[in-house]
Amino acid sequence: MARIERALISVSEKKGIVEFSRALAQLNVELVSTGGTAALLRDNRIPVKDVSDLTGFPEMMDGRVKTLHPKIHGGILALRDNPAHVAKMKEHGIAPIDLVVVNLYPFEATVARGAAFEEIVENIDIGGPSMVRAAAKNHQHVGVVVDPEDYDAILAELKANDRALSSATHFRLFCKAFQHTAHYDGAISNYFPSLDEDKKPQRWGQTVNIQVAKIQDMPG
Repeated sequence: MARIERALISVSEKKGIVEFSRALAQLNVELVSTGGTAALLRDNRIPVKDVSDLTGFPEMMDGRVKTLHPKIHGGILALRDNPAHVAKMKEHGIAPIDLVVVNLYPFEATVARGAAFEEIVENIDIGGPSMVRAAAKNHQHVGVVVDPEDYDAILAELKANDRALSSATHFRLFCKAFQHTAHYDGAISNYFPSLDEDKKPQRWGQTVNIQVAKIQDMPG
C-alpha cells in the first residue's frame, strides 16, 4: 500500500472539510486546493498550496479554468509502477497527487431554487468530474473521495495504516466515484431537454435518466 503524500481538495459542499483537511495536514499530507476551498483552509490556519503553485498558471475566466492542466491530470493519472510514466513526471516537473477530494458544483440545488438559465449553466462542473474520473481510473494508486460521509473512515484507516489506504478501500471509492458522476450527468441530461423553446421547464424531457439504490437481493 502506497502512502498518501499529497492531496488535492476542491469541494462545493464544505461539510466536514476543515476538520478532514486539518487531520490530513497533521498526518503530514501536503494539501493543494482551489479558490474558495483554499481560502477556507487558510482562514482556519491549515497549510495549503494553491493549484496555481503546481500548474504555474492562475485560475482564470471566473474560475472556469483552474485544474484542467497536465500538471494536475498528469499527477493524478500517472501509473506509479510504470517507469515511462515516472520518467515523464520527472521530465516535466509533475508532482504525484495521491488523494483527490472533490464534490461537484450544486447543479441540482441551483435548479431546485429556480435560478436563471445562465446561472444553472454556470453550475455545470467541468474540472471536478474530470478529476474524479481521472482519480477513479487510476484507483490502484489514487484515492478519490466524493462523499463527506467517508471522511472519518478514511482518516481512521490512514492513521492505522501509516498514511495508506487498502486496495479494498481504493476499489470501494472507485465505484462510488463513478456512481457520483453518473448521477450528476444524469441530472444535467434530464434537466435541459425538459426546457421549452423559451427555456422554461416542462414536466418531462425527451429522455429520463434514473439511478436507484439496491435495498436487498431477491431470493434465489
